[in-house]
Amino acid sequence: MSLEITLLPPGQGSQRVTVAGRLDTHTYEDLDEALAPLMTPQLHSLVLDLSQLEYISSAGIRSIFKARKTLAAHGGKVLVVNPQPQIQKVFDVVKAVPLNDIFGSTAEADAYLDAMQRRVLQGDDSD
Repeated sequence: MSLEITLLPPGQGSQRVTVAGRLDTHTYEDLDEALAPLMTPQLHSLVLDLSQLEYISSAGIRSIFKARKTLAAHGGKVLVVNPQPQIQKVFDVVKAVPLNDIFGSTAEADAYLDAMQRRVLQGDDSD
């Protein structure tokens, strides 16, 4: 499955973007390219609606962190809304322990995230 990115009409200093499909090593550059023109000092908040995002890898996490870092440089924020349970689980893991601190490689991190998201989708979100 691919990634669909929809930029909704901007508000005063804010932009809402919906992200659907899979955000992984094959699609993260699409998100980076879509967000790059938005990363201006005039943007105070970027709202990423993840209600239709089915999967996220470490590359997708890095894309979101990259946007956060860029906006934070001029006082802006990235807000993530409506994540699916398996995506929320990934964010919880990343918040608790930075991925680069617990995995020896990106492939190892992605294998863990893939297995974890499958368990959540199957109704076993214990970790």
